[in-house]
Amino acid sequence: MPNQATAHALEPDLVSRLARFFPEATPVRIPIRLSRTQSNGNGVQTAREREGESENVFFQDTVIEFGTGREVLFVLDRPLEFADRVLVESNDGSLHAEAFVVAVQYHLDRTAVAVRFLKHVPNWIVKS
Repeated sequence: MPNQATAHALEPDLVSRLARFFPEATPVRIPIRLSRTQSNGNGVQTAREREGESENVFFQDTVIEFGTGREVLFVLDRPLEFADRVLVESNDGSLHAEAFVVAVQYHLDRTAVAVRFLKHVPNWIVKS
């Protein structure tokens, strides 16, 4: 599958173009699971949330390529729109945060996306 390897090799380059708009962005490689959230937008839990039913819909596994203290940037093979809400979860469980789309760059069959956390996420990214 040489085409698949080529597509994956280009992903950091696609995201680096978007990262230019985020001067504090640091290169990282963090595998994540992305879910769309069905939030009501006002921060109030719905009855389903209080009863423990998840209103998150799995969207895609991907890798955070760049991050700041408030944003993460990655590539998807599905489109997201401005202001869409997502749940970002690292595979090791160290990151679990709701975010919204603040920037999108569409490419042939890939979409570079930047999302901003809804709440402060302490120490998720550490610079040396």
